Amino acid sequence: MAKGVTVDVVTGQPNYPDGHVFDGYRAGAFTKHSWSDATVYRLPLIPRGRGSAVQLICNYLSFVLSGILLAPFALRRKRVDVVFVYAISPILQAIPAIVLKWIKGAKLVIWVQDLWPESLEATGFVRNRWILAMVGVVVRWIYRQADLILVQSEAFVEPVAALADRKKICYYPNSADDVFSSSSVSENCPIDGLNDGFSVVFAGNLGSAQSVETIIEAAALLQDAPDIRIFLVGDGSRADWVHDEIQMRGLKNVVMAGRHSLESMPAILSGSGALLVTLRDEPIFYHTVPSKVQAYLAMGRPIIACVNGEGARIIMEADAGISCPAEDAASLAVAIKQLSNMTTEERKRLGENGQRYFQTHYDSGMLTQTLISHFENLIASGRD
Repeated sequence: MAKGVTVDVVTGQPNYPDGHVFDGYRAGAFTKHSWSDATVYRLPLIPRGRGSAVQLICNYLSFVLSGILLAPFALRRKRVDVVFVYAISPILQAIPAIVLKWIKGAKLVIWVQDLWPESLEATGFVRNRWILAMVGVVVRWIYRQADLILVQSEAFVEPVAALADRKKICYYPNSADDVFSSSSVSENCPIDGLNDGFSVVFAGNLGSAQSVETIIEAAALLQDAPDIRIFLVGDGSRADWVHDEIQMRGLKNVVMAGRHSLESMPAILSGSGALLVTLRDEPIFYHTVPSKVQAYLAMGRPIIACVNGEGARIIMEADAGISCPAEDAASLAVAIKQLSNMTTEERKRLGENGQRYFQTHYDSGMLTQTLISHFENLIASGRD
């Protein structure tokens, strides 16, 4: 019971990003276990698969159905003061939380990580205007049920306010896992060659939103700089395409390093010459701060932000690296060369700037206390 708060987690069986349920779990299982000080209830669902829109929709809807039927059962003997939704896509996952709010008489807090319905259009998942309008109606209804809406980016306030009561909206940014903000790296780097030459590390999902095509094009333009290599650490829906492009183009300066454990990531990130974040050139991503930005800042390495809008603004405000326009491979190649040509001391200064910015704006202890204060204020308001 950290900080006097008892936490129960209701979630699905882990199946992201590979699309199949992880070893040791079963898609149809309804399980309970402990993690840290929390009790975790895992609900049955249909795995998301890989590349199938139909299966992805089934994945989304199966969790909603399981949540409506089983979340109240899981928490049947427990008092619930606040239902907190970590609202990464899809926003539909808030529907079981709404049902739980009604049953328990609790307050509902939704922490918006992605803008809906804009995310559906930006990723190309849905283009039909009528469907997007219908999704907008559902999102408006979901927001109406919330007692507090937290947004991960200050630029989210206006788009969310178009669908929700502005008085319920509050800026609340992401932090980074504590493994990224600890003062020392406890593990050896599991990736060979990371310390050879100048390494640029991209960590995270290799999907359509991340504009992996831009990374590949920039790598092609950097073939005349043999000391520069780009390491792609992660997996995702576009990973197979990236692998095929590397082979077809004969790119020797791109390494697909695969997925690694959370505990290994600080050693990987700290061993890089620079850290890379990319997004597509879509209006929605002007508002978005990719969650990896906080981890990058915490690690104290210079950052290359091939993004538009809020993500780039933060990197430049922190003086933690270089930004260039989204989907501009030529500018990305120039930015990578610019950082590689800096002295070690110049790059160190950028990294230290980023760490200071993280500690001021994104420290996890500070943000945890802020979140608890939000909860306490909501609960107190219900007693008035």
